[in-house]
Amino acid sequence: MIKKIVGQVTEEEKNEIQTLFERRNGLNELAKIVTADNTDLYEKLVKDMGETGTKFQNWWNRMSQKYQWESSENGNWEINFETCEIYLVTQ
Repeated sequence: MIKKIVGQVTEEEKNEIQTLFERRNGLNELAKIVTADNTDLYEKLVKDMGETGTKFQNWWNRMSQKYQWESSENGNWEINFETCEIYLVTQ
């Protein structure tokens, strides 16, 4: 695996993706224990996971357009929450 710094975001932009990242992880953990038996909670969870996933992807799309990050067909971007640096990670 190769990690290459391709850019950086502002503190505010980092906070936005960090909130979405933490929310997505929390929802994924919750999904492990919520069953379809609890219909209302299950439906809310599925909806929330979809919305959060969309916001998460939209953030990456917006930032990559704004900053014109290098990309790779077999790679993905990662953020270092400490430094706000964006990495292109390839196999």
